[in-house]
Amino acid sequence: MRIFDPHIHMTSRTTDDYEAMYAAGVRALVEPSFWLGQPRTSPASFFDYFDALLGWEPFRAAQYGIAHHCTIALNPKEANDPRCTPVLDALPRYLVKDSVVAVGEIGYDSMTPAEDTALAAQLQLAADHGLPALVHTPHRDKLAGLHRTVDVIRESNLPTERVLLDHLNETTVKHAADSGCWLGFSIYPDTKMDEDRMVAVLREHGTEKVLVNSAADWGRSDPLKTRKVGDAMLAAGFTEDDVDQVLWRNPVAFYGLSGRLQLGIPEPEGLHEGNSILRGGE
Repeated sequence: MRIFDPHIHMTSRTTDDYEAMYAAGVRALVEPSFWLGQPRTSPASFFDYFDALLGWEPFRAAQYGIAHHCTIALNPKEANDPRCTPVLDALPRYLVKDSVVAVGEIGYDSMTPAEDTALAAQLQLAADHGLPALVHTPHRDKLAGLHRTVDVIRESNLPTERVLLDHLNETTVKHAADSGCWLGFSIYPDTKMDEDRMVAVLREHGTEKVLVNSAADWGRSDPLKTRKVGDAMLAAGFTEDDVDQVLWRNPVAFYGLSGRLQLGIPEPEGLHEGNSILRGGE
């Protein structure tokens, strides 16, 4: 089983996770930029983080045979903090980087006017740079948030077929599918979706334009949830081809819209900025 996790925050994970993911079949991933769990206090902290997504994390992933790409954006939660919004002006210099395959995560957290402004501006940046967009749908009042999200996307210059609506569930999937966007589902141990619910959604709505991710981060989450969905699909009677479509071909097709997806693993470098990963290594 080959797996492409289209949304996982490896900055928050350990090398043990990379090793376990490879053993489970993960060969590629996309790491969207997101918030740290506590407020950033200046744009400079974003820039160091973006640089790590472009350099340090691809280096770590390559040591374990996994192709690493990222998405860059001002995330919805921090779009409400005026200390952070100057990041929007600096995004163009990151969006031209080879391993950036989308603008994201963008979208809504609390559906504020500041989030409206940041979402519209970053959809335009995606259109300007020829990139797709990874859109975070809100965790609260999900259906209303999805309707508002789709309205803003339709008012933008970015076609819906270049947008991935993430964190969907049973209440939002039909409207999301009707929008023409790609469909993303995050599988968590306690919240969002689980494997059995995901299988039920796939039975009802099919496997076209559906992406399944672990969205693993610094909270309670599981970087092997993609594999567990694949196993659940097979146990429920889906074919190996169905599993390959959901866990590999669909994310390759969506992020391939960037024209930048490189799934080959270059020979890992010995050091990155003087760091070998190995504690006490030469």
